[in-house]
Amino acid sequence: MARKRFHEDDEAEVDMTPMLDIVFIMLIFFIVTTSFVKEAGFDVNKPQAAQATKKPSANIFIAVDKNGRIHMEKRVVDIKRVRANVERMLAESPEAAVMIMADVDAKHGVVIKVMDQVKAAGIDKLMVNAEGE
Repeated sequence: MARKRFHEDDEAEVDMTPMLDIVFIMLIFFIVTTSFVKEAGFDVNKPQAAQATKKPSANIFIAVDKNGRIHMEKRVVDIKRVRANVERMLAESPEAAVMIMADVDAKHGVVIKVMDQVKAAGIDKLMVNAEGE
């Protein structure tokens, strides 16, 4: 049995063909998948209104019922706690606006006190809506 002798000139080589095959397969996969990606829907040209005004969306709702009770976050709140509650909500969302919904039979003095508490809490955007029958 003859032994094969390695000469100093012989070097070990790594076959690059499998790696190149994988790279080309991945390249083809990414090219094909990006060609099928399209935005859902269609383009719409919206008309512009000449007299439209943008109103801020209310994130904090305060309701005053006909008996003078103040409702915030589905619970009755004392007039002295309105400011603290609004400040807490304002800390959670600094761009918040307040909507005060007052019953048509609510005493205006209570509504004014609520508005004062909201303003004292630092709210710039305040909307008042009187609900009637």
